[in-house]
Amino acid sequence: MGLGVGLIGSGYMGKCHTLAWTSVATVFPDVERPRLVALADATPELAQQQSQAFGFGRGTGDWRDLMADPAIDVISIAAPNQFHAEMAVAALEAGKHIWCEKPMATSLEDATRMRDAARQSGRTAILGYNYIQNPMIRLARAIINEGRIGAVNHIRLEMDEDYMADPAEPFYWKSEKGSGYGALDDFAVHPLSILSALHGRITSLVADMAKPYEERPTNDGGRRTVENHDIAQALFRTEMGASGVLMVNRSAWGRKGRIALQIFGSRGSILFDQERMNELQLYSTEDPAALQGYRTILAAPEHAPYRQFIPAPGHGLGFNELKVTECHELLQAISGEHDAYVIDFERGLQIERTVHAAARSAEGGMWVEV
Repeated sequence: MGLGVGLIGSGYMGKCHTLAWTSVATVFPDVERPRLVALADATPELAQQQSQAFGFGRGTGDWRDLMADPAIDVISIAAPNQFHAEMAVAALEAGKHIWCEKPMATSLEDATRMRDAARQSGRTAILGYNYIQNPMIRLARAIINEGRIGAVNHIRLEMDEDYMADPAEPFYWKSEKGSGYGALDDFAVHPLSILSALHGRITSLVADMAKPYEERPTNDGGRRTVENHDIAQALFRTEMGASGVLMVNRSAWGRKGRIALQIFGSRGSILFDQERMNELQLYSTEDPAALQGYRTILAAPEHAPYRQFIPAPGHGLGFNELKVTECHELLQAISGEHDAYVIDFERGLQIERTVHAAARSAEGGMWVEV
């Protein structure tokens, strides 16, 4: 019998988690089909409605009910950022495995508590950094590890979307101080997770944050001060000696889901853009001089785990397929597969330390150690 699943939150990410739990055993037959036991949401009425729509056995308006249910083995946390720490620590203390959406927490203290709770429980606890599951990101990792582009010396990371670009967009919880620093932890954690998977950690940085709109309209016709920053950027150094640039903007008109990577080495370079997520560009000095140039590699069955979804090249995976893959990696980690390709709470805490170091740097206007 497969693991029993509890879900907290039935918004966009809650639906993504449900699609993954529902599909994982179909796509990856090496795992047992999970059981959708219970869904928790803000009210009993919403929870009951969504539990029926999503296929869970029951709904509850109190997320703590999931902690006390012996039929639940693993809990998906898809609630707003400021609730992650309390929910994750309670679940781990109740002996549940955790799949928690990013960012880990809104304070470094809370993220550390989550990491410590995971250590003490002995349970598997991972974060929802599904972009690292892209076969093209895995291919980039293999290219780097094989030395195909030589020693990496410079990295540029960008993430841009435009869902907060309109100054007339009403104020909502993502502009509250309680949700975090803004683009720095709402966005920057994603390219930082990819950096963690491809190259390693940042050791020092200098950062800045910007607020394009000081106020936003409220739904009652008033105005409210924006409490965090929609733009952030940093110069950094990595433990491997590379220099780098990080730029994130959630008010960038025209950008819809962009995570752009440029990785430069001594014998070549790699380019990737999440808006063209089934392509990777590779430049190699090993090519004949007359043929040197960026080659575009299309995702294909040769790039694991693409074959699990599609038997033909060039058809392309999407966001939810990456979530299914992440779900599979979680189940592998729970079963004791130590090479599972995930960001656990240990690695997640390092990402949080980088985010908070960047905030300190922006506030103090200086280079800081991570």
